[in-house]
Amino acid sequence: MTSALDITQAVNPPRAAFLDYPLGQTAGKVGEPQLQRAIMIEALQAFVTLKQPGSVKMLPFKWSDSEDWKSTTFSTDSRLPRVDTPQYQYDEDRVLAESCDGATCAVCFEPPRP
Repeated sequence: MTSALDITQAVNPPRAAFLDYPLGQTAGKVGEPQLQRAIMIEALQAFVTLKQPGSVKMLPFKWSDSEDWKSTTFSTDSRLPRVDTPQYQYDEDRVLAESCDGATCAVCFEPPRP
């Protein structure tokens, strides 16, 4: 399930269900369990019926009758700019990631990928 159609299409998943809701609300509005259930049923049905790789089902639900919420949501993007170097939440995460000796990874306990 996704609320970021352009990103989903760029990564080309086997199949996806798109809900045109604000990011973080992909399963529906808070406090509306019937709507959340309807969204989940539609999405799960899409995963069964979509046959073409990369297909995206556009779920029929609307956040509101107007599209005004999009201008507010997208104008308040507080994410940091993307960079090419690894970013770590804590210094100990960086230390663990950099301690990889080439044989095993101390962070995920699996051999590193080539």
